[in-house]
Order: sequence, then structure tokens, then C-alpha cells
Amino acid sequence: MAQATSPDSSDDLSAPKTVVVDTERQRFAAIIVIGHAIKHTVTSGLSSVLIPEIKLRMGLSATQVGSLGSVQQFTGWAATMSAGYLGDRAASRTNVMLAISLGFTSLALLVLGLAQNYWMLLLGMLFMGFGPSMFHPPAIGALSRRFPDRLSFAISLHGTGGSVGEMLGPLLAAGLLSVLFWRGVLQVEFVIGGITALLMWRMLKDSKFRERHDEHSSPPAGLREYLGSFTGLLRDKTLLMLFLVTALRGVGQATNTIFLPVYLREDLGYSAGLVAAYIALGQLAGIGSQPLMGHLADRVGHKAVILPALIMFAVLLALIPVADSKVTLAIIILLLGLFVFSMQSILTSAAVEQAGPNMHSTVTSMVYASTFLGSLSPTIAGGLADAYGLQSTFYLSFALVGAAAVVMALTKLPRRVHTA
Repeated sequence: MAQATSPDSSDDLSAPKTVVVDTERQRFAAIIVIGHAIKHTVTSGLSSVLIPEIKLRMGLSATQVGSLGSVQQFTGWAATMSAGYLGDRAASRTNVMLAISLGFTSLALLVLGLAQNYWMLLLGMLFMGFGPSMFHPPAIGALSRRFPDRLSFAISLHGTGGSVGEMLGPLLAAGLLSVLFWRGVLQVEFVIGGITALLMWRMLKDSKFRERHDEHSSPPAGLREYLGSFTGLLRDKTLLMLFLVTALRGVGQATNTIFLPVYLREDLGYSAGLVAAYIALGQLAGIGSQPLMGHLADRVGHKAVILPALIMFAVLLALIPVADSKVTLAIIILLLGLFVFSMQSILTSAAVEQAGPNMHSTVTSMVYASTFLGSLSPTIAGGLADAYGLQSTFYLSFALVGAAAVVMALTKLPRRVHTA
């Protein structure tokens, strides 16, 4: 197709090619971000709105609710690690891996919607661990390869899609719950997830958006070379410290994610609609904070952004049980939302940068998989809630995130030298 050129275009023959490449990668990123947003839209309403309803309707204990979260985290670990390997070994099949991820997510929603007892709920949460967890390594790996010049910002945009979905998901679930039983809500979301899986496969299948192996990228490594690189990652002390920070923060956050909606619904007696509004409020703050924190990390370094965020996050968790009004609690949840997804994005970009090229998806999977090391934490938190009340779960989250802040303070990361 012919392109219009200016009279002096011969002075810069690379300009049109650069514009085309930038347009391609921006469109690729947009598809990834939108797909990520829809994935979170159909899943976030489960923990924030539907699980409290299921607990009430099926008479589940807090320990049983916690075990559902533990099963999801455990299977998520296996899915994340396998997706990381495939994301680096089959980089040109990003569309297939993301479609499979969304397909498993839809299957989980269907099984949960058909569940008649606790054991079927466990099966559904097993699939829920596989589906969403398979999305991040290939998606972030593909973005990292296309945006090496703005790594933290690109990964933060991916996280912003998650925040949009986390904001819309509770509102969608609560809206559907006003006219449908909780089973019907899950079945509607199953349809949405299935359609999105097909669209992601088709839109990313276009050869213009497939992985390009140019002079800046290397062909996939052989299995022996890959295993050698993987072993090298495990010997990197800084990476291991980052994984530990991510694990402690992630476990603390997961405990809060599971039991905050239950606390609002049961202890405070809020309606399902009000619970959804509070959870959505928190995610609203994260939509703007992620690109900002990603930009700051690219300029001043990751540690200068992560450490203050961890400290603030821990303090806010401890304030939840002492909030004495709806307004105060809303402000705390709003501020929490500034850090929920943004910290995960910045920790991921820090690890990817530390590891270097050709292992982006694997490193991403290791970052996300590290959060699954505490897969029993929701069950333990559920036991605490049954014994001492739901407020005890927030103090557990505070302790875990506080420990993450201490480890982060001891972690040596390179300072960013910004040149104009």
C-alpha cells in the first residue's frame, strides 16, 4: 500500500517504518490490556460479591471459604510456572496461550455456577486457579519484548487493565445479582469469558502482532540452555529477595481480598450492592496509580517506589478493623487500591529487568508463583476468623506485608540514572 511522503522524506527513510512498528505494538498492547480487563471483570465479582453470598446460602464456615482460596492459589502456582516456560519457548503463540487461559477461566465459572455442594466448589476453584494464572506470564513476556524502552510503564498498563476489571467486576456481579440467583450470575460471566477467549485468539492471530525475532531478540533456547538459565535465576540473590517480597505481600493481599468482603457483609451488615461499591472504589484508585508508579519506577528506580508503597499498604491494612464509620472505611479502601495491583506490576518489572533478556515470561511466572508459596494462608486465616473473629485476618495481613517491607529494605537494587 502506498504511503504519502514529504519532499524531504528521503532524509529519514526509517521514520515510516518506526511509526508502523510503534502503531503495531501499541495496538498489540491495547488488545492485551483489554483482554486482561475482561478477565478480571468476570473473576473479581466472585471473591468480592459472590463468595460471601455462597457462604451464606450454602452455610460454609470461614475455614471452608479460606480453603477455597488455598486451592485456587495452589493450582495457580502450577499453571503460572508452566505458562512461564511456554511463554518463553513458544513466544509466537501468545494468542493461543491467552485463549486457553480465558477458556479455563470460563470453565471454572461454569463449574462454580453448577456447584451443589462444597466439593464441587473446590473443583471450580481448582480450575479458577489454572485459568487466570496462565494469563500473566505470556502477556507480560510479550509486552516486555515489545517495550524494552518503557518496561515498568508497559507492565503497569497491563496492571491497569486488571484494575479496570477489578472495579467493574463487583459492580457487574452485584447488578446481575439483583435480578439473578448467584448461579445465574456465574453462568452469564461464563458466556462473557468464552466469547473473550475466542476474540483474543482471533485478534492476536494476525501475523502483524505475532512475535518478531529481529536483531534485538534471540530465537527460543534449547531445553538444556533454558534449564541452565532457569538455574541461574535461582542463584541470583537479588531476584530471590524480590520473590520473597512478592510472596509476603501477595499472601497478605490474598488474605485481605478473601475476607474483606466477608467482613463487610457479615460483621458490618452491608448489602451486596454496598460491598461491591466499596471494592470497586478501591480499584478505581488503582487505575491511575499504576501508570504513574510505573513511570516513576522507570525514572527513579524500583526500590524508591516499592518500599514506601509497602509501608503504606501495611498501615492501611491495620486500620481496617478500627475504622469507626462508613466514610472512614471507604477512604481506607480507596487508599488501599492505590497499591494493590501497582506493587505487583513494579515488582514484576524489577524482576524482569534484573533477570535480563530471553527469560521474561519465566521470570514473570516466578514472580506470580512466589505468591502461591503461602497457599495455605487463606485457610489459616479462616481458622483465625472462626476462632477470634474476622478482624484477626487483617492483623495477619498487616504482619505479612510489614515483613515484606523489611525484606525490601534489605534488598539491593540498582539506582536509576535518568538522563535527559
